[in-house]
Amino acid sequence: MLGKLARQHDPNVLVGFDTADDAGVYKISATQALVQTVDFFTPIVDDPYTFGQIAATNSLSDVYAMGGRPLSALAIVCFPEKGDLDVLQQILAGGLSKMMEAGCTVIGGHSVRDPEIKFGYAVTGTVHPERVWANANAQVLDALILTKGLGTGVISTAIKQGKAKQSWIDAASRSMTTLNAKAAEVAASGKFVIHAATDITGFGLIGHAREMAAGSGVSLRIDSARVPLLEGALDCVRAGLVPGGLKNNREFAECLVSYGQSVPEEIRTILFDPQTAGGLLLSAARADTEALLTALRNAGVPAVEIGEVLPPGKPLIKIE
Repeated sequence: MLGKLARQHDPNVLVGFDTADDAGVYKISATQALVQTVDFFTPIVDDPYTFGQIAATNSLSDVYAMGGRPLSALAIVCFPEKGDLDVLQQILAGGLSKMMEAGCTVIGGHSVRDPEIKFGYAVTGTVHPERVWANANAQVLDALILTKGLGTGVISTAIKQGKAKQSWIDAASRSMTTLNAKAAEVAASGKFVIHAATDITGFGLIGHAREMAAGSGVSLRIDSARVPLLEGALDCVRAGLVPGGLKNNREFAECLVSYGQSVPEEIRTILFDPQTAGGLLLSAARADTEALLTALRNAGVPAVEIGEVLPPGKPLIKIE
């Protein structure tokens, strides 16, 4: 819809909405730019404190995906007029715990009465103007590195239907409450060349990979056997616990994808799973790949090389 409106022309906008990137970047000096993002959603777990943590982790992720450091946040709250305020307090406390972990200060917010609970943040961070990770600069021969497993969407669907095993819930909750801070810190340390980056959220791995490929004018190859998955993810797919967002993602982007004959249907499905607070997808210089993977793993980030960047061609994304 933004594309249908009058265009603004500001030379200080380093990243706008043109390439469907994760956050906006606005230059304020030769050495500093603001990274701005906003995200909120309805509860996906039953525990209000954990929901607050997940919402905060998800909101912060877009700043990390641009190579930035979060500074401040404004809370966005929708809550029933006659709702239990203890629940709201727990949601806010959970969110604050993750903001404090990230070193990001909550400086206010806005609330409205709404029958359905919604929560999230508008987050502002900073990045050097010459060190922005856009999603549209992947280079041919780059390695594709993913820092978290997939499956939060299908597991959340299983939770809503009361069909999730506790071990699945625990795995998904750990993933969704783990900040991308360590991954971003290691990758942005200056020791490695990162050409492009994005975080895997609502459009799933394929949807966000599509944005990276289309914006960069390249195609991608993904080794499906190496894509990390959360415990229970494939069990959910096999049981038909598939969210509507996954179906929408697949309907939109699968026309740009080809599959090898050995790729099973459940793997094809999970690649479109909408993630909450998913990992970073990094397009890293081939020469830095092994050292980067080692550094990420030493920092406790379960990073995996899942594919590579290819010259432009059809299909846009090859799944093998």
